[in-house]
Amino acid sequence: MNTGGLTISALARASGLSRSTLLYYDRLGLLRPRSRSAANYRLYSSTDVQRLEQICLYRDMGVPLREIRKLVDRPGENAAAAILQRRLGALGREIERLRLQQRQIAGILKQRTLQTRELEMINKDRWVEIMRAAGLSEEDMHNWHRQFEKMEPAAHQEFLESLGIEPSEIALIRQYSRKGQSS
Repeated sequence: MNTGGLTISALARASGLSRSTLLYYDRLGLLRPRSRSAANYRLYSSTDVQRLEQICLYRDMGVPLREIRKLVDRPGENAAAAILQRRLGALGREIERLRLQQRQIAGILKQRTLQTRELEMINKDRWVEIMRAAGLSEEDMHNWHRQFEKMEPAAHQEFLESLGIEPSEIALIRQYSRKGQSS
């Protein structure tokens, strides 16, 4: 076997990515190995490894793969600045949206401390009504549940029970909330 490069399995281990991710990048033309072994295994060079590091850096920044390809194929062009400016703008909007959610939730929690006894009698329908009145959309409420589940799963369970929700529905809510946490 040619020792002039890393196999896909070795690159996957070294990078912390799955083989299927590397194969996907190959199909997209984002990361193609420079050579093949005598047994036709993909062999990735040090240049390929550097390219993958760039791809991972941009993915960590949330840049879409189609944009990453432009960045790594033509790193010196003005297109890179435009792509990164768009991403920076999108991040700013997302941060502002999350800050708004944070203020809304803080307001709800403040009301809770002021009206603990009344809130303890609130059921699921009343809670959804309160969240909507605070300006949260369905997606915002799903995001709220995802964050609650991620940060405090036991407290999330307790909260759902306090609303008088049936155990089977609680299980569905928590299962849905755990989706998307692997990213």
